[in-house]
Amino acid sequence: MGRYVARRVLKGVITLLITITLTFLIVRLLPSDPALMMLGEMFTADQRDALIQQFGLDKPLLQQYFIYLGNLFRGDLGMSFFQRRPVMTIIQEKLPWTLLLMVTTQILTMLVGIPLGVYSGYKRGTALDQVVNAVAIFGVSVFVPWLGFTLLYFFGFRLPIFPVGGAYNVATSGFARVLDIGEHMVLPVATLMVIFLANYVLYTRGSVIDVMEEDYIKTARSKGMTERRVLWKHASKNAMIPTVTMAGMMLGQMVGGAVLTETIYAYPGVGRMIYQAVGQQDYPVLQGAFIILALSVITMNIITDIGILYLDPRIKLE
Repeated sequence: MGRYVARRVLKGVITLLITITLTFLIVRLLPSDPALMMLGEMFTADQRDALIQQFGLDKPLLQQYFIYLGNLFRGDLGMSFFQRRPVMTIIQEKLPWTLLLMVTTQILTMLVGIPLGVYSGYKRGTALDQVVNAVAIFGVSVFVPWLGFTLLYFFGFRLPIFPVGGAYNVATSGFARVLDIGEHMVLPVATLMVIFLANYVLYTRGSVIDVMEEDYIKTARSKGMTERRVLWKHASKNAMIPTVTMAGMMLGQMVGGAVLTETIYAYPGVGRMIYQAVGQQDYPVLQGAFIILALSVITMNIITDIGILYLDPRIKLE
């Protein structure tokens, strides 16, 4: 077990290093002038040269790469062209909000989607199954911005039940602040849940349908076990393996959905920060955000692989 985890972590480190390298090269190929972003259009040639030298952009590309790696291992992601602040500081301000949004969405989506998928697969062909499938197909096909603006229009403007943007009201504090943050999260979480709920439902449903035909299920029934025990003790655990695998991959897709969702609701997370950085051509911020998000996805995939080992001991560690 320990050797397997060590090998999996090593693969994750290699993947992260490849991601860092590609991000470094792509950013260097983008049409951006740091002097123009930081000094504006009114600057002299000497000022531009001094700024380029200050950021080490006058050095050969390979030397820049190793300098960047050294700074990265020290937690230095560079300086924002637009805000003129350390990128790490900016990400530290935005990342907790995105993590709160994504973790909340992931937990609620699993709590709702997995039981729905289990019951839908168990009640295959019934009216419940058809309704769940219809809702899941809608979730797969819906366009994130359309859904976000629709919810915002009806529940933020027409029926002003929830706040239309931001993460909290400045005037609140204490427990009122917690409730206020929850109210601001309702629409963004609902938008992401509709999009990703379908994946949990459909994956779990398909797995349950396959598992219910296995011999050990028939054996459990022949021993007189109740259908509830057969479904939740034997069938659901084995049906979770594809779902858990998909949950790890969903994190990367959820990041993409968060960029649109946070932008629509003006939610102060990493997704909105990425959107703003693209418009501002603030490439150090983009570079730092991609690396942090890649690290999050890789870590989640490692945890997922370890979780699969727990769910299915038949998987060989070799």
